[in-house]
Amino acid sequence: MARKILWASLALAPFTILLHYLVGPDEMLEFILAAAALIPLAWLIGEATEHAAHHTGPGIGGFLNATFGNAPELIIALFAVADMKFEVVRGSLSGSVVGNLLLVLGFSLLFGGRGALDRQSSFVSLGLVAVAVLLFLIPAIPAFDGDPERRSIAELSIPPAVVLLVIYLAVTFVSLRRHRLLHVADPAGLRGWSLRTSLLVLLVATVVTALIAEILVGSIDTFAESANLSEFFIAAVIVAIVGNAAEHGGAVVVATRGNIKLAAEIALASSAQVAVFLIPAVALLAWLIEPLALSFRPVELIVLGVSVVTTALLLAQGQSSRSRGVVLIALYVAVAAAFFLAGDR
Repeated sequence: MARKILWASLALAPFTILLHYLVGPDEMLEFILAAAALIPLAWLIGEATEHAAHHTGPGIGGFLNATFGNAPELIIALFAVADMKFEVVRGSLSGSVVGNLLLVLGFSLLFGGRGALDRQSSFVSLGLVAVAVLLFLIPAIPAFDGDPERRSIAELSIPPAVVLLVIYLAVTFVSLRRHRLLHVADPAGLRGWSLRTSLLVLLVATVVTALIAEILVGSIDTFAESANLSEFFIAAVIVAIVGNAAEHGGAVVVATRGNIKLAAEIALASSAQVAVFLIPAVALLAWLIEPLALSFRPVELIVLGVSVVTTALLLAQGQSSRSRGVVLIALYVAVAAAFFLAGDR
């Protein structure tokens, strides 16, 4: 049923694009439609990537997962950079890490109940996020005073970004040699698309996602004003959840089926991938458009640190439970409230 709904909801994307270019509706409506349209697009990109990986082998498959699995978030971030919405960029990326750690993992534990987790794999992912947070301090601390967007901060962001990408490549290489991918998806239900079909779907879905992302970013200002919300809150909570919608739903479905170990792997590995791959990739690619400073705000860094420590403490015994899931979800609610109170810089 869920797959049928996702297939049907793909019609939202062309409808939103036609409405934008032919009618020019209210931007409040455009934001809502664009956000809704990104959810099935993110799912379709994930589907096409998984089908392609079956033909290309683990090496190229891992590259496709890393590149296209985060395509919606990457595209949203780059369009936000082009529009000089740097707070939106950083907020959506930090919000994505926190969302995976607390919200997705929390619901996975809640629906999955008791079960054993892969403790070693969990702490590898948490360790990667912790290292990323420490490296983010290098450009963030000098940005606490003065203009956080100044070029010197953007230049100071390059070394941490490069180090994180090197770490990501090294960890991914080791994982591939062990025939495991950092990003684990549920292969159930795959019907064996051909490689040509998979790549064609991937290309079309990515192009359409780019068009929808442009509409979404362009309407954030109006939506924020109409809803009396800060752009930072919208980016860190709403956009972050929308960009990860497919993975969010996938993890919960897997947990509901009883495979809590895989569900936790999806949530934790996705969080690590955003922290050590997507954020540095955006920071470096942004130089082709506008220099981006990784000048995360104190509230973002504190939330990231608390999320990592709390999750590590809850998973220390390598066991899941509904009560642990409730704690993570409650913490995410508190985080969302903190982002709301923080407002724009």
